[in-house]
Amino acid sequence: MCAQKRKNWVEKRHSGKTPHLKKLEIDYSDMRRGEKMLITTPEEVDEYIRHIPKGKETTVLQMRKDLAAEHGGANSCPLVSGICVRIVAEAAYEELESGKSIRQITPFWRIVNLKSSTAKKLSFGTDFLSTQRKKEGLTP
Repeated sequence: MCAQKRKNWVEKRHSGKTPHLKKLEIDYSDMRRGEKMLITTPEEVDEYIRHIPKGKETTVLQMRKDLAAEHGGANSCPLVSGICVRIVAEAAYEELESGKSIRQITPFWRIVNLKSSTAKKLSFGTDFLSTQRKKEGLTP
């Protein structure tokens, strides 16, 4: 039996999954029982981040609400949303390292700030994130 090759971040970003709503049977995080919670995908998060204008920033919380509203839900799953943001950031940096220009990658620094839990988990550290945020005049 052959061991499966581990997916890189770009491959993880292209999950092939479809966003869907789930009706909550119990209170969960900042959502209440009976609400519809969006289970988003890395592709959907990537697309959202690509539409944040240069020099502007948003929060994961705002993204969660925006994406859920597009699907008729109350909010997006905080765990899945956070995982998707990390996948998008790691994939973008992977693409930069493989030769894409800064203009071609997803500008994840517009949603990931230096104090976020996602920033602390980035495999490439926070120097690049800090530099890009400074270049666009964003708060640390």
